[in-house]
This record gives sequence, structure tokens and C-alpha cells, in this order.
Amino acid sequence: MNPTSLQFDRRQTLLSLLATAAALPAGTRAFARAATPASDKFTAALVRYAQDILVLSPETATSLGLDKDANAGLKSTLSDISPAGNAAWVKHLKGMLSDLASIDRAALGQTDQIRYDTVRYAAQMGVDGDRYFYGGGANGFFGRAIPYVVSQQDGTLGNLPEFLNSQHIVTTKADADAYLARVEAMATALDQETARIASDAAQGVIPPSFIAKNALGILSEYRKRPATEQTLVTSLSERTTRLGLPGNWAAQTTALVEQKVYPALDRQIAALTKAAANASDVAGVHRLPDGEAFYRWALKLGTTTDMTAEEVHKIGLEQNREIETRLDAILKDQGMTQGSVGDRLQALTKDPKQLFANDDQGRDALIAYLNDRLEAARALMPRLSHMPLKAPVQIKRVPVDIQDGAPLGYMNFASLDGSRPAIYYINLRTTALWPKYQLTTLTTHEGIPGHAWQGAYLAEHHAEIPLIFSEMGFNAFIEGWALYAEQLCDEAGLFDKDPLSRLGYLQAQQYRACRLVVDTGLHAKRWTRDQAIQFMVQHTGRNVAAMTSEVDRYCVWPGQACGYKIGHNKILAERERAKTALGAKFDLATFNDAVVKTGGVPLSVLPTAIDQMIAAAKT
Repeated sequence: MNPTSLQFDRRQTLLSLLATAAALPAGTRAFARAATPASDKFTAALVRYAQDILVLSPETATSLGLDKDANAGLKSTLSDISPAGNAAWVKHLKGMLSDLASIDRAALGQTDQIRYDTVRYAAQMGVDGDRYFYGGGANGFFGRAIPYVVSQQDGTLGNLPEFLNSQHIVTTKADADAYLARVEAMATALDQETARIASDAAQGVIPPSFIAKNALGILSEYRKRPATEQTLVTSLSERTTRLGLPGNWAAQTTALVEQKVYPALDRQIAALTKAAANASDVAGVHRLPDGEAFYRWALKLGTTTDMTAEEVHKIGLEQNREIETRLDAILKDQGMTQGSVGDRLQALTKDPKQLFANDDQGRDALIAYLNDRLEAARALMPRLSHMPLKAPVQIKRVPVDIQDGAPLGYMNFASLDGSRPAIYYINLRTTALWPKYQLTTLTTHEGIPGHAWQGAYLAEHHAEIPLIFSEMGFNAFIEGWALYAEQLCDEAGLFDKDPLSRLGYLQAQQYRACRLVVDTGLHAKRWTRDQAIQFMVQHTGRNVAAMTSEVDRYCVWPGQACGYKIGHNKILAERERAKTALGAKFDLATFNDAVVKTGGVPLSVLPTAIDQMIAAAKT
């Protein structure tokens, strides 16, 4: 994840510097170093930008634990996802670019130069995304390359109930009232999406028929459930009961769901049904207005490079072949010699010895195993990092009411105030999605030293890092780091006594190489959905159901799946460059920390940070 993950991917007033600095936590004020006119101006600008983003994206304020004190009012609101809301983002981003142009970058210190380049890159990508009327546009700081406002994995219904349940903290009556306000606002958000579904469809932007069918199934199943059984209701009711807060919170929430949310959901179902009547089965965004240009922007957003689709496709094919050779050797060592690598991996994936029982007891056992693997990886950290991060992680299954459209695994970063740990979600609609041999590497990716470790640095060192770095996230950096984290654990010996888990690790690497092939295949080479699914199943050995879910994800989030392997490749290339430059002075943990301590940057900016690490090591 997204961190993605992502699941509120809207990284979403101007106050004076002094007023803002007084209102925000220490982490937004303590990052200034030796004062110069340029550094003072830049420091003030970053504080302003951070506050503006909180106002534009109240969900971000909640996710970071900043919806309190002077920002308490944000806890009762949601982002404006209407065209007017997008226009507000564009105005903000253009103002940022104009503001940054007035700052002398050369007069900034080395760290601030990296931050300057990073923030400017993000703002420019958001402005560039405003060219496309459909999808996320500029809404979300640096753009959202999501062409369809509602799909099986995106939209208010899929995001908000779990967000309120896991991230909206309730400890007081005011918190509970804010929860109710957001449930009521959910109806407005649904209607804003509905209006965009209709306007997009009128201009030829309709999800593929198979995407629309899945999304409608999820919306309709949700609508069938009695309001009293919805997480929207039970979450607030259970929490206020535990706290002993007076008031009939269940009745109030139920009334809002029945009188506001359900009618808005009915309108959305009707609009999407009408649009879907004209849907085609073409999977790629090339069929959309200006679709080829949209994909070029999406690929740049997903990889933070200027690589072409053809270049990315070729890298995917080459690296798939290289990893298949390594997989073949391990499979033969395990006595599996017949059939292609993909065939043998499929057989292993279906092996009953690798599967947890597909019931609640089996799901509990699977999560217990994940916790064990998390601690095994955590024990390696003193060798991989010099930072004594706490990095608490909670492992949960994806909520049942959204599991049919949710990703197979994802991470929500911890809040900055320490009130909520990182949450690692795993989709267990069937345990067959996750054979045992694949779970260790998944845990190193989502947990330690992957997403949870990288996010823990932002949370536990927020006094040293501008808040804006916790409000934005570069897909290729975040996912590239997590894929690199898998490799670090292999290099540190986590799989030495577990060859099947090493097989799972290599399969995961190969899987990301195949994503390069399939994402570019769908959107630039005009592959069909079936062609993409067949390629993934044939090469990765994962089952058809899982790969269908994955391919559908690529259809509605073009370019994002390419960030993993491209980011991993870039981090490895920078590591090799540092090794060559430093020789015996190279220290792995120092390099790893230098990457994480950037706070997350475009891949085009990462070499500057490594240059600085190399120079410091030489002195």
C-alpha cells in the first residue's frame, strides 16, 4: 500500500506562519536548521503547505492524528470530491509552484534542496493531472491516476466505513458527534461521485463491463444488509458502549444510514447501472479520451521516472526470465521437476499442506503465523538499520464487507501522535489466496522492514521532518522500498532454513516483474483482460481468482503496479553505486537509513540523497 496503500488515497485557511506553527504539533516546527533568508522562507512555505493540505483533506488529518486542538473541526468533515474540490486542489498546487519559484534553491542547505525538489515534483505532477477531466485529477496533492470514480477498489463506499472504524478515534462525546457528522457527510460524498459517474459517462469514460459488474455487486450487497448490521453503525455503538458515553448512538447512526446513506447509495447504483449499459470489455485506458497521454502521465506518476511503456515492458520480460531461472533451481532441489516453472508453482500453491483451513479458525491461525513471521523479521533489524524504531504493527484481515474488491494485502501507516499503530491488512475472503510459503515475504513487505518500518520513521521522527512528507507518498519509493525490504531479509538469512519461503520470496519478485509486463500490456499494447490474466497465471503460478483480482486492479489503477519493481531496481542501482564509490567504507545499515531518512522522494531525486551519503562517508 498503497501504503498505499492507500486506502484513502486523497492526500488531502491559509494561516500565518506563527498561527499555524502554534496550532500544529512540534514535528511541523522543529525541522528548521541554520537560518538564512532562503531557508526561513522555505520553512515557512512547508508549514503553510502542510496546513493547507490538512484543510483540503480532513481524512489525512485524522490518519495522522492531527484532527485535534486548532484542527479539531476537521474531524467532522470529509474531502470535497466534486469538480469544485478538484479546482481548489489545482489552485493550491499552482500557488505552491509559484511560491517555490520565488525561493532560491541554491541558497538552501543540502537536505532542504532534496525537500524542495520533492515538493515541487509532487505539485507539478498534480497540476499535470488536471489535464484529464476524469478520475482523480489533481485531487490528492500530486494527482491520482484512477480513471473511474467508482470501481471494485475505489470510492466512498469501499473506503469510508473502514476508515471510520480503524482511523477515526472515539474517546469523547465530541469524537462520537464528529463520527456522526462524517456518516451524514458520506451521503454527500456518494452523491458527488454519482454526479461524476454521469458526467464522465456522457463523455465516454465508463469502467470496463467486468469492472462495473464487480463494483455494482459490491454496492448492491452492501445495500442489502440491514443498517443495524453495518460496520458504520456497530463500530460507533460498540466503542461508545465500552466508554460508557450516554446517548443512543446506535439509533442515531442507524437513522443516518437509513435516511441519508442508503438513498444516496441507491442513486449511485442507478447511475452506475445506467453507465454500465454502454460499457465495453476493453481493459486498457487507451480507449478513453486522450487515453494514451493519460497512461503516459499515469506511468510517470507510478514510477517517478520518464521511462516509456516500451522500456518498462522490456525490463519486465527480462527480469521475469532471470528470476524464473532461480525459481527453477529451487523447485528442482525440492524434487519438483515436471512442467514449466509456472505449472510447478501452481501445483505448490494448491498443495493442501500449504493451505490454512478456509474457516475462522484457519484465518486466526494464518494471522498468528503472520505475527510470528513479523517478529522473526524484526529480530534482523539491528543488522539492517542503525535506527532504534519501535514500529508497532497490528495485523488484521480485510473487513468482510469490502474484501471482494479490496487488494490482497496492504498497509495503513501509523498516526504521527502514536495513538494508532500501523495496520497490515490481509485479504482472507478465502485462505487459498495465501498459501503458507508466500506469507513470510508478504510480511517483510507490508510490515518489517517494509512499509511499517518506513512509516515508523516518519511517525517516530516527526519532530525532525516537515509534516508535508507524511501527507504525500511516492508510489515507486514506498513500494520500491518494501520490495527491497524483502530482499534485505533474504540477504540477512531469514529464508536460509526455509527453502519454500525463499521460493515465495522469489515468486514475489517475479510477480512484480510480471506486473511491468501486464500493466504496460493492458494500457499501451492493448492486451485483453484474459490475455493479462493468462500471462500472470502462467508465469507466477498464482491461482486464477487471485490473478483476476490483480489484473482488475491494474485496469482501474494504471501505472501504479509498475512502481514496485522500478523502485526496487533503482534502490539496488543506488546501492551498487554507493558500494563502488565507498569500497570498504560502505555500510549496509547506513545506506538503508539514508534511503528511509529521505522521508520518501521521487526516484529522480533519490541519487542526490545517496550522493550526500557517499560524501559524508568519505570524510
